[in-house]
Amino acid sequence: MRTITAVSATVVLLLLFSAVLFLPAGTEGSSQASTDASGLTLIAETPEEGFQIAIELARKGVTETQPDREVLQSLRPTYARDAEGLIDASHVIAVHFQTVAAANDYWR
Repeated sequence: MRTITAVSATVVLLLLFSAVLFLPAGTEGSSQASTDASGLTLIAETPEEGFQIAIELARKGVTETQPDREVLQSLRPTYARDAEGLIDASHVIAVHFQTVAAANDYWR
């Protein structure tokens, strides 16, 4: 059984994976489909664009939680080989993708 501390550590790892694992290190760009003049939008032309928005949402959550890029980079070796963390990160993106898909009426 996991303790609160272990669960908290998993959440932190999950957020960190979302920030740096799915895009190359140093990548600061964002999806064209995910931003407009007013900021972030969930509207995307295709499911592929929607998936990129889901990744961006996960990354933004991490950078809001831990804005120090140096700290994020220093933790990378710790979580880079954690299979459970990879699965957790994928789950966060999947949840965001569900939200984006619903906002786009599942591209019907």
